[in-house]
Amino acid sequence: MKQFIQKLRERFASLSDKNDAEMPLTMRNYVLMGAGLVVIILGMILMCGGGSENPDEFNYAMFSWRRITLAPILIVGGFAFEIYALLKKF
Repeated sequence: MKQFIQKLRERFASLSDKNDAEMPLTMRNYVLMGAGLVVIILGMILMCGGGSENPDEFNYAMFSWRRITLAPILIVGGFAFEIYALLKKF
């Protein structure tokens, strides 16, 4: 696992484009924005479901820890990471 993280860091450090000096956002910024988008989508997926087939019966699964706590934390964290990815200057 440690070797995988090291290889990932090396690949991220080697990302560059010939127009990076002229552009306000570099290739690294776009990679970070993609990672933030994945976290936001994961949070939305975790928030799905919990409804009942019959409208006359109440389903308590709608208020599970995953939907009430984990998913909103992931979504807000993903948006915060998106802001970081936009503001980070490489």
